[in-house]
Amino acid sequence: MKIQIINGPNLNLLGMREPDLYGTESFPAIFEKLQRAYPEIELDYYQSNVEGEIINKIHEAGFDSAGIILNAGGYTHTSVAIRDAIKAVKSPVIEVHISNVYSREPFRHQSIIAPVCAGVIGGFGINSYRLAVEAIRIANKTD
Repeated sequence: MKIQIINGPNLNLLGMREPDLYGTESFPAIFEKLQRAYPEIELDYYQSNVEGEIINKIHEAGFDSAGIILNAGGYTHTSVAIRDAIKAVKSPVIEVHISNVYSREPFRHQSIIAPVCAGVIGGFGINSYRLAVEAIRIANKTD
């Protein structure tokens, strides 16, 4: 099983940016923990601050991955183009947020990508990614 993780703008600064909100670990450290926890899953990680590059990665992974975990950062609230890319691919997309966006500024309360995602997980810190892996793993179980 292959799962693609895509992080959007400013998430390359995890561990340095607002540690009280996002924690002190870098995403490479978080990704390494996920790889150790799920050795049976092929996890791939991609980060970009550029909207078009995120769209290209969704297109690339969206037809051969068991699922995509997407933390679109600020694009969550603004990108119709990312929404359209999610809608165009076959792989289910889980929207993920480290913080609880509903406890933050009002403009963060609206996700324009959520309606085309398979689900939304947020507010559990870095564990939001682990919960998303679990959701995709469970959805792909064949009993």
